Amino acid sequence: MTPGSCTTGIHILLEELELVFEVHLVNLLAGDQDSPAYRRINPKGTIPTLVRDDSRPLTSFQSIAWWLGRTWPRRGLLPDDIDAQARVLEVMDYAVNTLHGQGFARIFTTEKFAVDPAQHEAVKARGREIIDEGFRIMDMQLAGQEYAIGTFSIADAALFYVEFWADRSGIALPPNCEAHYRRMLGRRAVRQVLAEEGYRV
Repeated sequence: MTPGSCTTGIHILLEELELVFEVHLVNLLAGDQDSPAYRRINPKGTIPTLVRDDSRPLTSFQSIAWWLGRTWPRRGLLPDDIDAQARVLEVMDYAVNTLHGQGFARIFTTEKFAVDPAQHEAVKARGREIIDEGFRIMDMQLAGQEYAIGTFSIADAALFYVEFWADRSGIALPPNCEAHYRRMLGRRAVRQVLAEEGYRV
């Protein structure tokens, strides 16, 4: 994991489950993700990676979150109803793939979207458009409910980390997203994780 990254969402889920686990820090700026040792575990060179007790790794936010929810079903990270589970996946995938992968990625890793520095500002501007539109859609999703599908789930951990990035980047959240973000900050596991990762809230 890398503090303050998308792995913060997985860190939160592990703490919500009160599991015993060991953290290994990956310094993205130093290129740890490209080291031979890390590539042997995760050939994609991405984070997060969860190495399970049987030594088999999972190497995406969605797969890890889903596995945690299904492995400990009584902890309530996934609803029992299949329709509700599908809605959880829909919100989680939108947060990870669109808000993160298309929006914030254009701002945080601009050079991956345009080699020519002359295009960088346009890339960042497009990223901001995607972020604003994404939070507008998530704001509608949250209307009238405390969490993404009503009760806390793996989707809320995904939505939280992009809300956290918005807050840290000075991007105003629409009202329902702001309320969700503040509600998440009130959770014990979230406060613990942010403190462990070196953030004051």
